[in-house]
Amino acid sequence: MQSQPANATQAKDRNYMQLGHSLARMSRAIAQTADLCELMKVNLDAMRVLSASHAAQFMTVAMELNPDEAEDEQRA
Repeated sequence: MQSQPANATQAKDRNYMQLGHSLARMSRAIAQTADLCELMKVNLDAMRVLSASHAAQFMTVAMELNPDEAEDEQRA
């Protein structure tokens, strides 16, 4: 009968060890997610700046290519 408590203790220890490994993996995954979120923030900011630049270029080219329409709009 002594083998059952020893087996139960071993099973409990094994479960705690597995839990510890799972928590360590989860901690690494959360750290990686935080790093990726920071990288995404930087990329989104760069995209915002780039899209503003492209919009300004588009508006400039549109004004140059369609000067009559721009003058009509200014008169109205």
